[in-house]
Amino acid sequence: MTHFIYPGKPVRGSESGNPIMTLFDLLGRRWAMGVLWQLCSGGPCTFRELQDRCESISPAVLNSRIRDLRQAKLLERGECGYQVTDLGKQIITSLYPLKDLAEQWVSKLQEIESE
Repeated sequence: MTHFIYPGKPVRGSESGNPIMTLFDLLGRRWAMGVLWQLCSGGPCTFRELQDRCESISPAVLNSRIRDLRQAKLLERGECGYQVTDLGKQIITSLYPLKDLAEQWVSKLQEIESE
């Protein structure tokens, strides 16, 4: 069972609980980013639909991630099921430049391998 982490408390990689490290700890949990990504890209959905979107996620892990993300105010339950909050959307949107950088990195690695 996971326990919710709060900024200012020790987390993986930070004894001080620096807010960015706390966020990385939360988002680094198994399937946390996948759940947020699926809800941002596909819109709100029920538990079952979310489980289908995530394909290989177990119900126990999905329950745990939903609980963590709701406690972090990144996910909420709406009329159509689970949905990302405005803050959750901001976090995902802020990761797009990192996604682009990751794709450039892969291209560089592929260039090196083909030499």
